[in-house]
Amino acid sequence: MEQGFHFIRPLWLLLAPMGPLLLWWWNRRNDPLQRWKGMIAPHLLKHLVVGDHGRWRTRPIHLVCAVLVLGAIACAGPTWELDPPPFAEDRAPMVVALDLSPAMNAIDVAPTRLERAKQKIRDLVALRAGGRIGLIVYTNTAHMVLPPTDDPALMELFLSAITTDLLPARGQNAAAALAMADHLLDAESDPGTVVFFTSGFDDTQIAAFVQHHQHSRQQVLMLAVGTTKGGPLRAPSGALVTGAEGGPVQARLDDAALERLSSQAHVPLASITTDDADMRWVQREALHHLAIVHDSTATIRWKEYGYYLCYPLVLLALLWFRRGWMVRWVFVLGALGLGAMPAPASAADRHVADWFFTPDQQGRWYYEHRDFGRAAEHFQDPYWKGLALYQHGRYDDARKIFETLPGADAQFMTGNCYARRMEYQEAKDAYNQALRTRHPFPQAQDNLALMTRLIKQREEVPPETPDEELKPDEVKFDKEGKKGNATEKMMGPRPSELPADVWMRNLNVSPADFLRTKFNVESETPARTAAPAAASTAPAPPAQAHP
Repeated sequence: MEQGFHFIRPLWLLLAPMGPLLLWWWNRRNDPLQRWKGMIAPHLLKHLVVGDHGRWRTRPIHLVCAVLVLGAIACAGPTWELDPPPFAEDRAPMVVALDLSPAMNAIDVAPTRLERAKQKIRDLVALRAGGRIGLIVYTNTAHMVLPPTDDPALMELFLSAITTDLLPARGQNAAAALAMADHLLDAESDPGTVVFFTSGFDDTQIAAFVQHHQHSRQQVLMLAVGTTKGGPLRAPSGALVTGAEGGPVQARLDDAALERLSSQAHVPLASITTDDADMRWVQREALHHLAIVHDSTATIRWKEYGYYLCYPLVLLALLWFRRGWMVRWVFVLGALGLGAMPAPASAADRHVADWFFTPDQQGRWYYEHRDFGRAAEHFQDPYWKGLALYQHGRYDDARKIFETLPGADAQFMTGNCYARRMEYQEAKDAYNQALRTRHPFPQAQDNLALMTRLIKQREEVPPETPDEELKPDEVKFDKEGKKGNATEKMMGPRPSELPADVWMRNLNVSPADFLRTKFNVESETPARTAAPAAASTAPAPPAQAHP
């Protein structure tokens, strides 16, 4: 689109002629020659009028006229350049697929390929501050570590625990990781990007990537980790892996397979760099893909340059403080100022921000800065108020709000509030209601299945015996005759007995042990192609709900 000079709101220019007209009217009204023109002959009038009316000097009316003209131009919005869409980084979801094959332990890239890839993921999270990123790991099976999240601390918690020995299987099934990433990104309202960090590729899976390129709205980026020269392979314990002849095993980057994938499936390919140029490339590609997909429906935004006229307006305002100038015009300006001020807030200590931002806009600012308590106080939109209360941990208050709202999203969040309170049956009913309102609803379906398993698991646990009825060191027997003390009964099943979907709930083991247990359980059910969302995971708020 041609970016010529124009005005965003040209109707404001109708106010500009008011300045010269006001000046002409004021001069005519205060000209003594005009007042006596009909009573005294013109050739005598100019000799009878005394004073310095013929000398021009600056008066308050001149400033009023200048303010009218400059203000009209500023409000009209002069512009000549397009403005990129706001919050573009927030709206571009991303999933990282990390290869955990043994080749990622090669040390041709210091300290290892895997550690360098993990550091690059940290750089990407920092670069996309506020953007949502998910994490998947894969060898011959793919496993979700985190769904798309904007919490860098949570990402760091699990990212630091990832090692190649978490997955016992070997291989590079990138197609399984791609299918799982698609499952996560299809639940987002905006198109996303899948970023692979790998040192090789299996040619038999090129067809899956070609089909993905033809039918999916998600884009795929491939980052090669390693060098073609290769380097010694290091075991997870730190020792070098030796071959049959006793020498260290060399692992080389399979650049030929990656280039075949790039050319046949049209997947952009790049190598990791020593600086942040590679992650900036990923970010640019993600935003460019988002812009292309939304090009037909995106709202055109122009940069606002009328703000620069505020500087001369401020200089003109300073002249109002000259002696004798404020007396005549202070009442007019005061009346205009009172009319433009917003209605008084209910709180006694109203902030200056109330003059410029709506309560919902202030609540959004606090929400994005993770101050959910203050965000809940400012939001007037009930859905966003409920989200802020939910994130603040006030699940009962959030549930009371969501129960009054229509729509599948509100019913889904009602179920999440019940799930957080461990009221699984009520949560199950809420998820069923959400599915009746909207179908398909992947998050509600996954959480409904999770609630069903948790209810069944709770029914299998025998009722707890009051503490006063238990003697010290008393031994109890379960239905199968196995022994266990009362403390073990109250703590519930061991981590190895929990379903793989119950992640990030009652986590009392290290992240590495937790992921290893989760992956082992998931590997026993290979028919599953994607892990369901946790009960605490809420869908992205609708774009129209943004204050």
